[in-house]
Amino acid sequence: MNNSTDSLAGEAYVVIRERILRGELAIGTVISRRKLAAELGMSSVPVSEAFQRLEFEGLVESRPRAGTRVKIPTEDEVRGHYIIRSALEAEAARLFAEVATTQQRLELQKLAVRVDTLAGQVEGNRFTYLSVHEKLHRRIAEGARCERLVDAIEKNHVLALTWLCSARPAGTGRPPRRHQDLIGIVVGGTPVEAAEAMRLHIQSALQNTLDRLEPHFRQREADGKTYTRNSSPIAASGEPVDGLRD
Repeated sequence: MNNSTDSLAGEAYVVIRERILRGELAIGTVISRRKLAAELGMSSVPVSEAFQRLEFEGLVESRPRAGTRVKIPTEDEVRGHYIIRSALEAEAARLFAEVATTQQRLELQKLAVRVDTLAGQVEGNRFTYLSVHEKLHRRIAEGARCERLVDAIEKNHVLALTWLCSARPAGTGRPPRRHQDLIGIVVGGTPVEAAEAMRLHIQSALQNTLDRLEPHFRQREADGKTYTRNSSPIAASGEPVDGLRD
């Protein structure tokens, strides 16, 4: 493959990935490679290369005669994801409590206030909330002073961002100071207390995600081994940011 094709494939990858993470392409949405290539003004070859990369990362899935869609995870995949996330982030919280600087602790407390504020805004911006929320968890990892841990947590967060774009069922509200309470322990508690607080936080996030994805699990079961290009995904828009708490 030449450099030009590599460049176009990279461009297509960035465009598709951002649309998925922003919730513009909801979980279960079938994506037409031909239409996307025409929209981006390129051939199908770089678009196909972009989809191969996205499929490797778990963001899309392809099936013969059905095309490619934003991946609907299985419940086992979601639980496995959060087992890994819990291990990574509990360790990051433990290390942060041990070695973070005063400045890093103060910044984390300010970020927690912003995350909880955005979570409570009915007409807030979905992507802004998710971006700030991801930044909060990344700052904990950075304060742990382990670059590999930062990389692992960032990669782990990508799938969770797509799942958080799913609508939250009614009646599953979250405490208004959820992240501030967590960070209060991470910043001021012992390393053991910080790790346990983060573990409980991730456990709660898992249940929240499973509640969100329940309609998608049912859709995947109904689809069986195939799905049609005309499949209607569960709506991912129109939900207030209040429902995005993780």
